[in-house]
Amino acid sequence: MSAAALKALHVPGRPLVLPNAWDADTAKVVEAAGFPAIATSSVAVAAALGFPDGEKAPVDEMFAAAARIVKAVGVPVTVDAESGYGLDGAELAARLLDTGAVGLNFEDTDSATGQVRPVAVQAERIAALREAAGDGLVINARVDSFRGASDPRDVLAGNVARAKAYFEAGADCVYPIHLRTPDVLAEFVQGVGGAVNAPAWPGGPGIAGLAELGVARISLGGGLWGHTRKFLAGTLAEVAKGNLPY
Repeated sequence: MSAAALKALHVPGRPLVLPNAWDADTAKVVEAAGFPAIATSSVAVAAALGFPDGEKAPVDEMFAAAARIVKAVGVPVTVDAESGYGLDGAELAARLLDTGAVGLNFEDTDSATGQVRPVAVQAERIAALREAAGDGLVINARVDSFRGASDPRDVLAGNVARAKAYFEAGADCVYPIHLRTPDVLAEFVQGVGGAVNAPAWPGGPGIAGLAELGVARISLGGGLWGHTRKFLAGTLAEVAKGNLPY
C-alpha cells in the first residue's frame, strides 16, 4: 500500500481513525475489523518486547516488529518512530521504508533530554526526512510543546507557528498530542491550515466530537493496548479464583 493511499485518508471533519497495534496478530484484528490503515504504538510495541517506552527498546527490535506488522496485513501501516532513535533523516527513512511502512510519527521531544527541540531544529530534521523519503512516507509531526501548560491557550500561538513550520518543512500532518481542551484544539485546527491528528482520550469529546472539531486523524495511542491489558488482568484474576470466563 502506498503513502498516497494513507495520505488520502486524512480528511478534515471525516478523520482517519487509527487503532494502534503492537504485533502482527493485533494488526490482523484491526484489519479484520475494517479499519483502512493501522498505526503502531511505541509504548505498546516496546512493552511487548520487554522494554519501557521512550526509545529504551533496541532500534533493531522496534523495526523488526514493524516489519512483521506490515507483512501481516494488506492495509497501509504507519509506524510510531518516536524521536527517530538518533538516526539521521536518510537512515531513518531508509529503515522505515525497508519495513514496508508508508508513514511515521516523528516526535519533536529529544528523547535524551526530555526537552522539546527548538522549532528550527525540528523543522530541519523534518526537511531532511522528507528529502530522503520523497513521497514514500506520510510524516505525522508531533507538537509536544503543549505539555505542562497550565492553560493551553497561553501557548497556542507559538504552537500554531511551530506546526506551520513543520508543514513548510514537509510534514503531512501535525499531532498536538498533549492538547486536550476541545475549544483550543478547534482553534489550533483552524490556525495551522493543514491536517491535524488528535488523540482520543478518556472523558474527551469522542470520535464524533473530534470530527466536529475538524481533525483529519484520530489516534488511540497506547489506549487500546492498555484496555486489552486490563481485560487480560481481569480474566486472569478470575482464572486464579478457579473460574474460566471464556
